[in-house]
Amino acid sequence: MNPDSQLKPYPTRRTLLRTAGIAAVAVPALAGCVTSGSDDKPAADSGAEKTADNPLGVKADAPLEVVVFKGGYGDDYAVKAEAKYTEKYPQAKVDHKGLQKVGEAMQPRFVGGNPPDVVDNTGAGRLDIGTLVSANQVSDLADLLDAPSLDQEGKKVRDTLLPGVIEDGTFGGKTVALNFTYTVWGLWYSKPLFAERGWTYPKTWDEMLALCATIKKAGLAPWTYQGKYPEYMNDPLLTMAAKAGGLDLVKAVDNLQPDAWKQEGLVQAATAFAELAGQGYLMSGSEALSHTESQAAWCQKKAAFIPCGSWLESEQKGVAPDGFDMVMGTVPALGGSDKLPVTAVQAASSESFLVPAKAKNAAGGKEYLRMLFSKASATAFAEANSTLPAVAGATDGLTLSSGLGSVRDAVTAARTDTLAFKFRTWYGPLAKAADDATGELINKRISPADWSTRIQKAADALAKDSTVTKYTR
Repeated sequence: MNPDSQLKPYPTRRTLLRTAGIAAVAVPALAGCVTSGSDDKPAADSGAEKTADNPLGVKADAPLEVVVFKGGYGDDYAVKAEAKYTEKYPQAKVDHKGLQKVGEAMQPRFVGGNPPDVVDNTGAGRLDIGTLVSANQVSDLADLLDAPSLDQEGKKVRDTLLPGVIEDGTFGGKTVALNFTYTVWGLWYSKPLFAERGWTYPKTWDEMLALCATIKKAGLAPWTYQGKYPEYMNDPLLTMAAKAGGLDLVKAVDNLQPDAWKQEGLVQAATAFAELAGQGYLMSGSEALSHTESQAAWCQKKAAFIPCGSWLESEQKGVAPDGFDMVMGTVPALGGSDKLPVTAVQAASSESFLVPAKAKNAAGGKEYLRMLFSKASATAFAEANSTLPAVAGATDGLTLSSGLGSVRDAVTAARTDTLAFKFRTWYGPLAKAADDATGELINKRISPADWSTRIQKAADALAKDSTVTKYTR
């Protein structure tokens, strides 16, 4: 789902996950407020003794302030976790704020040294997590991750999360954010439409091209995409490249290694996607469409495939006709020598919760997150929002919609073969360079070789820029 789409005509949830440096509010003033002496120390937190029942040492009567992004998911799920907190700590006053412009409201509070105890740093204009980390403004969540799960006996919180969730919130070896939802990227189609036409979802790119030819002959466009935001096409392209080259290819890109974007897997994947345009398999006019327009056209069966993250089904409620029954398929394999199986998926977590370093009740903030990330809380969220939570097993036993069921099945089939490119979150300018180049590629304005050269030039410039904090994996 892309809940932020109700706020502005830009897929900000999507962008949050993959281009955090572009849409986030950079807060350079934060660096100035972290100085030597007492100012760089966390706010006093005179928590209680840590016990089996109180593993994080929460002071029973300490007030708790929670700020939550109130987008398409609403904030009822967060309020329910607060009720659980109040049930355990009835003396604690809980102050809840549901906001749409989190960064705008929180920037002066971080700079002033009086942030809330928990912040859901999500949505358009969120605070740049890289800036927060560099300014030592976020707490290390290791003690939360090592605390026992609230409702899964014998497991620590870290053991209850889906693959990649901890890594998604880790910067410089410290986990400073914990993401509540889990997004998977793939190719979407209407299951009844394919059954009616006798079409089989392709497992290889050769099969995809053959099917596209059949679809075109039937009078439908094989593909459309969210043309104004070519990042949507980058996802299957990069997933295909990662399957071909393996995780070493992904790490080379993220680590800004020389010639990383000229690796064979990337050039081959770019060549494959250039074929869609070259053979006329993209719906005419797709480049000019927004995400809502292209997705509506797809729901009208003007095109068979559309690339998107797992928020799509929820976003298309009220748009997709009854019986459309959309499902997500994994990106086809480039060839027989791929290093990752065809079942591998690109996945990442979102809805990013953090505990400020200067929170007055940091222990309470972490305990709140322990409650929010319980299996019961995650299951209730999945039922209410048709969205996969970051807690493993949260959808077990639920009757799922066609889309969410297909996403859950894809994650199950992938097992540990999940992948995620980090450069999008770490380096906003590089993400934009890659997206722009892909837009040019699939509209036949540059070649695959030019595509890789162009993005590599941007990566090299970034690698040489000493003002940019670098991350490695």
